[in-house]
Amino acid sequence: MNAVDLAKMSFEKDILPILQENCFSCHGDGEAKGDLSLDGFKTANDVHRGYKIWEKIRKLVLANEMPPQKKKKRPDAKQRALLTDWTRQTLDTFYRTAPPDPGRVTVRRLNRAEYNNTIRDLMRVDFKPARDFPADDSGYGFDNIGDVLTMSPLLMEKYFAAAERIAAKAVAVPNADGRIVATPFQNFYFRYPAPPKLRRNAAEGFVRTFLARAYRRPVRAEEVRRLMLLAKQVVDDGASFEHGIRMAVVATLVSPHFLFRWEFDGAPKNPKAIRSLNEHELASRISFYIWNSIPDDALMELARRGQLRKNLPAQIRRMLRDAKAQSLVANFTGQWLQLRNLEMHQPDKRLFSAFNNELRADMRRETEMLFAHVMRENRSVVDLLDANYTFVNDRLANWYGLKKVKGGQFRIVSLKGTPRGGVLTHASVLTLTSDPNRTSPVKRGKYVLENILGTPPPPAPDNVPELESDAELKGTLRQQMVKHRENPVCASCHQKMDPIGFAFENFDAVGRWRTLDNGEPINAASQLDSGEKFRDATGLRKILAVRKRDLFVRCLTEKMLTFALGRGLEFYDKRAVDGIVKQMERDGFKFETLVMGIVKSLPFDMKRGEEGGK
Repeated sequence: MNAVDLAKMSFEKDILPILQENCFSCHGDGEAKGDLSLDGFKTANDVHRGYKIWEKIRKLVLANEMPPQKKKKRPDAKQRALLTDWTRQTLDTFYRTAPPDPGRVTVRRLNRAEYNNTIRDLMRVDFKPARDFPADDSGYGFDNIGDVLTMSPLLMEKYFAAAERIAAKAVAVPNADGRIVATPFQNFYFRYPAPPKLRRNAAEGFVRTFLARAYRRPVRAEEVRRLMLLAKQVVDDGASFEHGIRMAVVATLVSPHFLFRWEFDGAPKNPKAIRSLNEHELASRISFYIWNSIPDDALMELARRGQLRKNLPAQIRRMLRDAKAQSLVANFTGQWLQLRNLEMHQPDKRLFSAFNNELRADMRRETEMLFAHVMRENRSVVDLLDANYTFVNDRLANWYGLKKVKGGQFRIVSLKGTPRGGVLTHASVLTLTSDPNRTSPVKRGKYVLENILGTPPPPAPDNVPELESDAELKGTLRQQMVKHRENPVCASCHQKMDPIGFAFENFDAVGRWRTLDNGEPINAASQLDSGEKFRDATGLRKILAVRKRDLFVRCLTEKMLTFALGRGLEFYDKRAVDGIVKQMERDGFKFETLVMGIVKSLPFDMKRGEEGGK
């Protein structure tokens, strides 16, 4: 049905009767099975307000999963098409025509990675003081989400203790002879030796510069004055000039203006008060996005002169090539591709005795290096799916059966003529999506749907039967799963996940190539639920990189925008995502286009008041 016909449809006359006939026995007339009630949806505007619920309803109906197969009364194919097409059309229209909204970004504290990086860049020391902090909570797949970055009394104690250790390490004090061996921090902020008559001026200059860097903005005279008084009190009590500087450092490092990322509002209680970020706020957002740290002097100077927006392309290019962008590589891939989970994954030692911690580290490094290469060389993000090259050392090359790689140094190698290509055939991903003692087509299929295509399957129903134990296994794992899929409760999800997972069955539970499973030849051929056929992982990768490319690019964009904003995406962000994806299509899906699109997008470049916002 075309858009014109759908636009003529009404919820009350065309959609509601389908729901009443097929869905209300469980979800209407006072029934709310699975905590879903449709009684409150009486008009299209109600659907718009409940857009999150209706996005889920559409996916379930489109997959023919709701109403359940066991129900006698189910919509026919025409009714399902009408329901899903109308929902898509009305929600897309709603998203497109809704007033621009940059969304609400909660004032949030620095997470552990941001804290460590900020201390490194601010203090000229690198000893990762956040290592002892409690683990950060995650939301929407990332640990920099403002709504979950809470502050506990224990964490506040950790901040105080860390501030004292940092100050002691960064600021050397005179020894018994009155001599001092200045640290890199002191040599950066002061000129030594410092004559007593010039120390007050030196201290004031330090406080003004240090506070501006720590707070990521121009500081007020009153803020400088208060810190100077604190340092003076220490000196007046008989301590050295350097002890006073230490106290100023400790006070700064436990200040909310340092520990939290603030963006001041003229109308914080008005959710309709939308404004552009000032240039210092923009510099801070960009630096924490790409570097997970504070802006450097170049960004701060451009912001001070009001020239940052005019120089964004050059600055983004510079930042992506800086060594500090490795933090984006490690933290984004660690969470988007779930590489952090590799640290906790323990393959069965009896079956995989050659697997060790060094190999585990090599596996993660390979994937990070491919991502970093795409980022720094401004290559197409589609390379992440189907690159015919990778990065290995001799240990990982031997694991893969690649020849002529010697030494522990990682280097780029060609994968032409091999069954590998892209992150989905990296041992890191293949290992973390396996069980300890065998492969898991279900985990691998689910991983691709969630993290690559952005089309996650619904949660597994209760009481799903497990596969037989190892002692009872006969034939290949694929043959065992046929019986599992005969259960109609399982079949609907498995027809999405299993074909994808079966494609990778030639790779064992630690990412090595094999041709047999339990003594039987492996059959990696299958067909996606959308109809595409393939013979093996190579064929599936081509489908993902070509026919499913748009889904991948959109999924990556949504994940990256979530990471950059520090909040989950809402319906009003769809316009921004659409714009970024279209620009990437025009520009060959280049990595810099993705980053620039995010930095220039409305939700990144603007903000609104918080109270009453969703």
